[in-house]
Amino acid sequence: MKIFLLLGIAAICLYGQPQQNFDNAQIHTLPVQGNVYMLVGPGGNVTVQVGKQGVLMVDTMFAPLAPKIMAEIRKLSDGPLRYIINTHVHPDHVGGNEAIFKMVPADPSQPVNIIAHENVLNRMTTPVTGNETPQSQPGLPTDEYFRPFKDMHFNGEAIILYHEEKAHTDGDTVILFRGSDVVSTGDIFTPEGYPFIDIARGGSVQGEIAALNHILELTVPADKQEGGTYVIPGHGRLCEEADVVEYRDMITIVRDRVQDLMKKGRTLEQIKAARPTLDYDTRYIAKDSFVKADAFVEAVYKSLGEK
Repeated sequence: MKIFLLLGIAAICLYGQPQQNFDNAQIHTLPVQGNVYMLVGPGGNVTVQVGKQGVLMVDTMFAPLAPKIMAEIRKLSDGPLRYIINTHVHPDHVGGNEAIFKMVPADPSQPVNIIAHENVLNRMTTPVTGNETPQSQPGLPTDEYFRPFKDMHFNGEAIILYHEEKAHTDGDTVILFRGSDVVSTGDIFTPEGYPFIDIARGGSVQGEIAALNHILELTVPADKQEGGTYVIPGHGRLCEEADVVEYRDMITIVRDRVQDLMKKGRTLEQIKAARPTLDYDTRYIAKDSFVKADAFVEAVYKSLGEK
């Protein structure tokens, strides 16, 4: 429980506001294709794959939403929950790990494996203050991988996990459901807002662009760019390859503009004043947007300035 209290504190610091009241929150389920579904709610999108072997889910939103998430999953399958994959460390994606883990009946023959890149576990067990490292407990990753990818076979299809280095964070995982032809991206791709490049947790604009390019390598559009591979983003609507292209291009153009101004000797404040995102702001900024234009520009500037 201790680590998730720390994550709750991190959520307040990260999002700049206290945690929400989830009493009236709703979770909506959207069929994607094949064995895969998308659950949408107040936290990050949850990807669910179901079949004869049981249930696999990608990310878990916030802990108070666990009963509602499991209720939606039980509408899809009464099979055992076998796998939770965490795309990265942020609390709106891993906050429900422990609560969901505790809701699943203990079965030594079919344990729940929580899979993530090793950097996710490292950051979840690094003390926020002091020197005491939290002990192992329900909700922490139990199956970490450290290579560029990890593959598995579940519910009749190959599932491949790819580590995207220094993108949104340093522990990002993109998941390809090869049979269903669906990609789950975590917060590398958030089509309705500017990306949150979490420099404090190893993110960078160059890694973000590289990860989006890799996602495009995994996607294959159908006729006239409609359909084909579906992309489940960390937040926002269900997408296709063309949406990822547009998002990748936006970040690349803003990166190039900031880089050009840096080469001309402009300071961060001068670059912000030049408004290199101006022509995109109406598309990616709303009243409640988490990442404002200045924050995005500053993240690009700082990550380009790292040695």
